[in-house]
Amino acid sequence: MTRGELTPRETDLLQQLVHGRSNKEIAAHLNLAEETIKAYMKGLFAKLGVVDRTQAAIRGLQRGFVHLD
Repeated sequence: MTRGELTPRETDLLQQLVHGRSNKEIAAHLNLAEETIKAYMKGLFAKLGVVDRTQAAIRGLQRGFVHLD
């Protein structure tokens, strides 16, 4: 998987996740419903081939999709 395979929204979600934000915090930041964030996360996890937030953050960092600032 390459960076181009993640949508800009998925990349933004992953960046928020890497910074330790909860679904509720991400929803508020993006002006979306928490249920919408949960749905996006499920799709993101599937694309990354992971089963939880920690694995998603690690995979995103390892593959250079997101960075720690």
